[in-house]
Amino acid sequence: MNIQLSNHFTYRKLLRFTLPSMIMMIVTSIYGVVDGLFVSNFVGSNAFAAVNLILPFVMIFGAVGFMLGTGGSALVAKTLGEGDTIKANQIFSMLIYVLIGFGVICTILGIVFLKPIAILLGATPELLSDCVTYGAVLLLSLTAFMMQTTFQTFFVVAEKPNMGLIISIVSGLTNIVLDFLFILVFQWGVVGAAAATGISQVVGGIIPFVYFLRKNDSTLRLTRPVWNGTALLQSCTNGSSEMITNLSLSLVNMLYNFQLMKLVGVNGVAAYGIIMYVSFIFSGVFMGFSFGSAPIISYHYGAKNHSELKNIFKKSLVIIGGSAFILTLIAEILAMPLAKIFVGYDAELQAVTSYALRLFSLSFLFSGVNIFASAFFTALNNGVVSAFISILRSLVFQVIMILWLPVFFGVNGIWLAVVVAELMTLVITLTMFAMKKKRYHYL
Repeated sequence: MNIQLSNHFTYRKLLRFTLPSMIMMIVTSIYGVVDGLFVSNFVGSNAFAAVNLILPFVMIFGAVGFMLGTGGSALVAKTLGEGDTIKANQIFSMLIYVLIGFGVICTILGIVFLKPIAILLGATPELLSDCVTYGAVLLLSLTAFMMQTTFQTFFVVAEKPNMGLIISIVSGLTNIVLDFLFILVFQWGVVGAAAATGISQVVGGIIPFVYFLRKNDSTLRLTRPVWNGTALLQSCTNGSSEMITNLSLSLVNMLYNFQLMKLVGVNGVAAYGIIMYVSFIFSGVFMGFSFGSAPIISYHYGAKNHSELKNIFKKSLVIIGGSAFILTLIAEILAMPLAKIFVGYDAELQAVTSYALRLFSLSFLFSGVNIFASAFFTALNNGVVSAFISILRSLVFQVIMILWLPVFFGVNGIWLAVVVAELMTLVITLTMFAMKKKRYHYL
């Protein structure tokens, strides 16, 4: 049964519609996990630390893809809800072509400044070569990565979430197979890891481009673009919270690595890299649900269907709350096994990682609602509130805690920084929900 944005959503129907997006986010997160597993176990802990040191810089550029994807999809879904299909496709097409041009520019700038940035991030002489090599190869596929993340949100708007899931799985399998070939068989080290990820991103970006470029049975198609500066500005403004989240994540990761290099050394950076891999997978559930439900919210907001907006909002909070409890419990139980998968060859690093993961995982109790809130206000085309929540959550509160808590609690303060930051953000999130309920009629 094909589920449409205009439908009434029960719990079952809402989960069925958002499940492909959740699985897609998990599969996408596994890209980095697979690279980490192969690099850590078959290249070495120094190479693993180098990859995790430079990766946040590369991901900074990818934030633009999330901005245009989430902000643009909200605007396009709202336009569809208003009944203007032609305008919706014109906006969609313009955003994709602008993204491609911007991606090429970012690739050039990234490669030019890669080495000095690596040194600035604290790369030691033994890490520098691997940092630059991995980053340069990955930057070559940056445009495709930005296209991949953007198209995934538009697949949901096009009422084809399963298509997005299939492409993500194909891309993920490509990454796994190529990691095996390039690292284990050909012995290419970090070059192989970066090439495997890059090629998988090209697969994930080009297939949907061809799909939307040709005639298809969805509501969206790439047509001759019509310049619409207002729509571009609105998409950027509306999606700024998602860009800020991803940009802040990269900046905060750099700060984490910088602090850990001072307090713990290479082992601290390696442990944090593993925690990030696990966190991406677990948070992918929250992000996938939020991105998957956002077009539904935008559509009914555009259609002024307040009763369905209330229905989706209440059911979403129940789903997010239940998932938060379950995921936290799973993370606490699997902390040691997960650490062993990555660094079972080093008992000391394994102990550090499992202990840190147990502390860090407490943040999952609060992060789900915060992630949903940011996506929810983006879907309502209120980029200001969404950005406000994102800035506090992913940048302001975390930076303060990363710098302040270690003064009193040492390295434990670093692992708990995100927990405190998420809890503080939850207070802001609940306040925003209460303040804006009369304007948007979701309560």
